[in-house]
Formats: sequence, structure tokens, C-alpha cells
Amino acid sequence: MPAAPRSPTHLAGTTISLRPSTNFVETAAVQELSDRALGYLRAGLPVHFRGPAGSGKTTLAFHVAAHLGRPVVFLTGDDEMTTSNLVGGQFGYQYRKVVDRFIHTVRKYEEDATRHWSDHRLTTACREGYTLIYDEFTRSRAEANNILLGVLEERLLVLPVPNRNESYVRVHPEFRAIFTSNPQEYSGVHDAQDALSDRMVMIDVDYFDRDTEREIAVARSGLTASKVAQIVDLVRDYRASGEYDQAPTLRTSVMIARVAADQNLQISSADPRFVQTCIDMLGAKASFNSRSKDERVQQRKMLMSLIDHHCPAGRTRNGAAGRPSRPRNELTDA
Repeated sequence: MPAAPRSPTHLAGTTISLRPSTNFVETAAVQELSDRALGYLRAGLPVHFRGPAGSGKTTLAFHVAAHLGRPVVFLTGDDEMTTSNLVGGQFGYQYRKVVDRFIHTVRKYEEDATRHWSDHRLTTACREGYTLIYDEFTRSRAEANNILLGVLEERLLVLPVPNRNESYVRVHPEFRAIFTSNPQEYSGVHDAQDALSDRMVMIDVDYFDRDTEREIAVARSGLTASKVAQIVDLVRDYRASGEYDQAPTLRTSVMIARVAADQNLQISSADPRFVQTCIDMLGAKASFNSRSKDERVQQRKMLMSLIDHHCPAGRTRNGAAGRPSRPRNELTDA
């Protein structure tokens, strides 16, 4: 199958070169997920990481892709995504002009213009044998993703608008695909067609265990393990309470720990700045409009009791006995 000449720089800005990170936290639970995914991918099967927001799907996808040792092409699902956005198309024109002066008294001109074909990321990955990471692929419409059916099964990418040199691309033997999706979201999410899901190996990724969350938060915040453990336990208990509209995740633990480390906060209910940080990051997980004032007051009291329990007041910086401090709240202080 003929292919258009390709310059050495045609992939500039398209691919990502990955190496396994020395800072990646790989507990037994994370390693088990990674090993399963790598086993399927090395057998030539696409993998789909499915899980809630904050469960580490995308990070895990990049970690697994790094171990495949191939450049990565990264895509993010979008409702406006079309087949051309994935594959490419004819963009612009190439002009050619020939002046024939074989007879010096006669001038002959030939001019023509042809549309120029440009590969997009899916075509690049299929042609070169790279690893495709398609993040939140269910945010794209099914008709845009239909092009993947032949890629994953027949290993053939059919070009929707054939260029001058080829009508389809045979998928490189080293091409691999990793997909992620969040089944809990409903806004801007489309159902994945059965034919596409049937071609993938589904791996459910849930919230990590306590030890894994603690180790990741330590690695990403710089806070000591004992202080991070208090924050992680606080967030995990709040998540278990169900008193929210958006589940607090490991990302929330990392954010609180980073602020505490950066601002040298005490992990204590005696430090009003730490308490306010927890309220800002955890209290916001409950929708304001969906709750009455009384419900919001009770939710705030429950959150404060969790802060007191997991981060009890100890000694203040000047050595005096600390007492729990409460930020002023218009709900309870009026």
C-alpha cells in the first residue's frame, strides 16, 4: 500500500515520550492493576480503565503506557469530537506551476492545485505503532468513535476522505490503546456503543485503600506520613458519611496536605486556618442549592466533628494548650 512521503519532523508536538517515574507510588494494589493491564496490552488487547473521578485512572494509564516503552499519543474525549478530529483530513492546498520553455519563442504553462492531507493523532498512532491513551472517551459521540471498531478488530484504519496515496492504513503491530471513562458522570457523557466496549478489556478502578492513599498523598505533598494519615482518614470518613453531592477523593487529601505543608499549618482543630482549609475543600462537596439551611448546618456540624476527631487539638506553637477554633460561619453564628 503506497504511503505519502513523510518528513522526519511530521510528528513534532504530537507524541509524548514517557519513562517509568521513580516517584510513582506503586503499592501492592496499584501493581496488581498495572500488571493485569500490561498483560492484556502485551497480548494486543485494548484496555479500558473505568472508575469515578479521582480514582487515578489517567495517572495509571500513563504509568502503564510508560512500561510499554513506546511513544504516547494522548486524546481527550469531547462532545465536539468528529471522525476528522481523530483521523485527519484534507486541509489547505498544494500548488504546482510548470513553465515549459523548450522552444524559446513559445511559453507553455501548467498549473494545478491539490488538497493537502494531514494525519491527526489516531492515524499517527496507528501508522507508527504508538500507544494511544484516549481519556474520557465516552465524552465523544458514538459516531466519532465508530472509526475505532476496525482499528481494534481488523487492525485497519479506513480513511473517511481518501487522500491521493492511500484509502486506508494498516495498523502497526506495536499499536496499543488505553481508554478511560467515568461511569458516574452524566453531564456531557455518552453511552459507549456495545460493539466498541466488546473489543476492550474492562478494568474497574475504585478508590484506593488507606495505605495507598496515604503513600500517594505523602509523595505529592511533602507532609510527614503521620500528618498525612490524619488528613486521609478525615477525607475517607467524610466520603463514607455520604453527606455530599460530589464524593471527596484522594485529590482532596493531596490538596489539603499541600496547603498545610506550604503554609506550615498545624494538622489540628486548634489551628483556624487548617479548619478553614478543610471546610473550603470538603464543605464545597455538598451542593448549596440542593440543601436547605438546616441541612447545611447539620452537614457543617458533622464535618467539624470529623475534624475534631481526626485532628484533635494538641499543643499550639507557643506550647500553650490548644482549644478547637471555629471559623465564623453565617449559618451557625447568626
